[in-house]
Amino acid sequence: MKAGIILAAALALTTAPALAQAQENAPAPQAQTQQPALQTVSVIDVSELPAQSQAQVAQIEEQRSDEDLTNLRRSIEASPEVLKALERQGATPADVVAASLSQKGDLTIVTRKES
Repeated sequence: MKAGIILAAALALTTAPALAQAQENAPAPQAQTQQPALQTVSVIDVSELPAQSQAQVAQIEEQRSDEDLTNLRRSIEASPEVLKALERQGATPADVVAASLSQKGDLTIVTRKES
């Protein structure tokens, strides 16, 4: 359950820039819940994580659908800030396997580079 929440939160964040652009001219509902503003973007390869965290990522990978992963990667492609963070680490959206967003707006992208 926790893994699903992490992925859902990451999907929500990474789609926020694209959605914000589309809704720029639309009136905002009064009771709409705001996503946290993106503060930092960290990129880490799954091989650099502790064993317990690697197991959590593996669980996320098993439970998520191909469509969810495709949507996450497309959202990343639509966010220049996230793309730049990936590029600095020598990664691409195709390497992304999971993401986590904190309530403070800290986004952690987990990659798995194919050897």
